[in-house]
Amino acid sequence: MSVRTTPGGTATPQTPPANHHRFLTKLTIISTLGGLLFGYDTGVISGALLYMNDEFNMSALEEATVVSSLLFPGAAAGALIGGKLADVLGRKKTLLVCAGLFLVGALGCAVAPGVAFMVVARIVLGLGVGAAAVTCPLYLAEMAPVERRGRMVTINELMIVTGQMLAFAVNAMLDQLIDDPRVWRYMLGVATIPAILLFIGMFALPDSPRWYAAKRRFTDARRVLDLSRSSSDAAEEYTVIAEHAERDVAEDKGAALRDLRAFAWMRRILWIGCGLAIVQQATGINTVNYYAPTILEQSGLGVSASLVATIAVGVTSVVMTIVGIILLGFVGRRKMLLTGFSGVAASQAALALVFLLPSSTSRSYIILAAMMLFVAFVQCFIGTCVWLLLSEIFPMTIRGFAMGIAVFVLWTTNAAISFAFPIVNESLGSTGTFGLFVLVNLTSIVFVAKFVPETKGRSLEELEDRFREGAIEKTPGTARTAH
Repeated sequence: MSVRTTPGGTATPQTPPANHHRFLTKLTIISTLGGLLFGYDTGVISGALLYMNDEFNMSALEEATVVSSLLFPGAAAGALIGGKLADVLGRKKTLLVCAGLFLVGALGCAVAPGVAFMVVARIVLGLGVGAAAVTCPLYLAEMAPVERRGRMVTINELMIVTGQMLAFAVNAMLDQLIDDPRVWRYMLGVATIPAILLFIGMFALPDSPRWYAAKRRFTDARRVLDLSRSSSDAAEEYTVIAEHAERDVAEDKGAALRDLRAFAWMRRILWIGCGLAIVQQATGINTVNYYAPTILEQSGLGVSASLVATIAVGVTSVVMTIVGIILLGFVGRRKMLLTGFSGVAASQAALALVFLLPSSTSRSYIILAAMMLFVAFVQCFIGTCVWLLLSEIFPMTIRGFAMGIAVFVLWTTNAAISFAFPIVNESLGSTGTFGLFVLVNLTSIVFVAKFVPETKGRSLEELEDRFREGAIEKTPGTARTAH
């Protein structure tokens, strides 16, 4: 390994270009285990509920509380805490904290003796989910070269839906292998394995160069850039990052609330981020993730058939997320979102109409097909984009805090919809409920068209400069082969 000197006079080892790809691949795989756990822990409850109800004899209110406690207060509080921790401790140490919360929460859920204990364990698990939902995309966005940022960040979304599919598959497999009404404990306990892997793996990774620069650890920032960029790209990016860090110090930035009070453009971007969080959850995607087996069972399928059929929803999520990641290499973020919300509204209208058909096994499978179409539009065009945009739009000095606020709003919306869904569904019926979602998603199209910026092809620092000037770009940039 050769050694060269940076413009600041610090000798840095020059990593062979062949190692850049391996480093970024290792970093992506390890850090997105947080996304895998996010997906597994939110998806596994859908199958576990069918058996948990038998053991705990839960009321509808208790069932809703068990499902939603992971989301609120768990994940919502975790997003706020995780955003602040990510700014103070760094992205790496925060992910280590997340791994610990995942492990403790999963063990608690698996051994819960009653509903109250389960709710507490789900809240602990939710703290990890919320903090990881903030930190994983931030870490990936700040570590990635501009031309790989979209792909790396959206791998986290792929891991989320893979975790959900894995949860559906594990639920169905354990249902077949273990003839025991307490099988739900094994379903929930499986999450301890990736939690341990995440904890061990994060020790092998550095923190992000932008966080190092914000803490004025410029040597560390340059060292990390050299691990994943060519010499010229690392030098160019280091210069920009260092200049922005110096400007932030000159403006006395660093306290997020003070910055938000002082800079109207920061408040505007935060409101856009919160809006993105709301419209993503307002698709109603998690009504499928959490209640698909219950909906299918109520439509006429048996418990085991409902669990197996739900795997199709998980597979659809994974396949269409991959398609979305590929499309992001060619299509702008705004166009992706507008296409997604239009497709979601149309598929939910179809789903609402299907529930009007006479009850039969065929009707159950048509409902499943409509669910899969709905999930396909969400995961391909919306899920991939929203998490990516949230990791891109916030300025460095408030990035963790602002991301935490936006994800807090996301999880609060998620919890409210998940809690209300069985109640609204009982009052309005499935046709009325999904018809209501159609109206909500038409409103989301208007929000995206009017307020959401285009971030494709621009560095994080360039985006910050443009937002500072008051510009909200509507067309992609021209960075080299940007994703």
